Amino acid sequence: MHAFAPLHTAASVAATVVTWLAGTLAPLTGGAATAAAIVLFTVGVRLLISPLSLAQVRGERRRAALAPEVRKLQQRHADDPARLQSELFALYRRAGANPVAGCLPALLQAPFFLVMYRLFATGDGGPTLLDERLAGVPLGWHLGDGLSTSVVAVFGVLLAALLALAWWSARRARRAAAATGTVAGTPTDGPGAAVLGRLLPLLPYTTVLVALVVPLAAVLYLVTTTGWTALEQAVLRRPRAESIDVR
Repeated sequence: MHAFAPLHTAASVAATVVTWLAGTLAPLTGGAATAAAIVLFTVGVRLLISPLSLAQVRGERRRAALAPEVRKLQQRHADDPARLQSELFALYRRAGANPVAGCLPALLQAPFFLVMYRLFATGDGGPTLLDERLAGVPLGWHLGDGLSTSVVAVFGVLLAALLALAWWSARRARRAAAATGTVAGTPTDGPGAAVLGRLLPLLPYTTVLVALVVPLAAVLYLVTTTGWTALEQAVLRRPRAESIDVR
C-alpha cells in the first residue's frame, strides 16, 4: 500500500482541484460541470508541459537538419556499428539534438493519466466525483459496465473524436516523413527507420484502444489531450515556421 501512497496523494490533490473547478464552472455548465472541469484540468496539464513540446519540435528539426551528415556517417561506418553509434552520438551532442528528448512530453503525461484513472476508477476522488454524470452517464462508468442508449451515445461521440484525431495525426506523420525524408528527425534510410516509419503512424490509434477499457472521465482526458496534441502539431509543425527560433 505504501508504494501507492504518492499516487493516492496526487489523486487527492487532483480531486480537490477538479472539485473546485467544477464548483466554479457550475453556473455556466450545470450538470456537466465536472466533465468541463476535467477538460480544463487537462488543458492546464498540457500548458504546464508545453515548453517540453516546443523543445521536442526543435530537437526534431535539429535532427532533420543533420540528416545529410547522418547518411554520410552511415555510409562511412556501415561495417562498424559501434563506431557508427559513437559518431552519431557525438554529432547529436555537438548540435544539441538529444534523440531521447522527443519522448519527454508523452512520458510526463503518463502520471497525470494514472492520476485521472485512479481518481475515477478506484474512488480516490470520493463518491461525489464517481457519481457525477455527463449526459446521464457516470464519469466512473466503463464500457464493460453495460450499454444503454446514453452510454452508446456518449462513448460513441468520444471514440469517434479519438478515431478522427488518430487518423489526422497518422496522415500528418506520413506526409511529414515523405516531405522531409525523416521520421521524427531521423533519416528514413537509417537503421530501423523502415520499421519506425510503419509504427509511428499507428501509435495515435492506441488511444482508441485505451479508451475502450478506462472510465468515462479518463476518456475525456484522452480526447482533450489528444486534441491538444493535434493542435500543437498544426501550429508548431506547420510548413512555414520561420518565426519559431529552432536554434
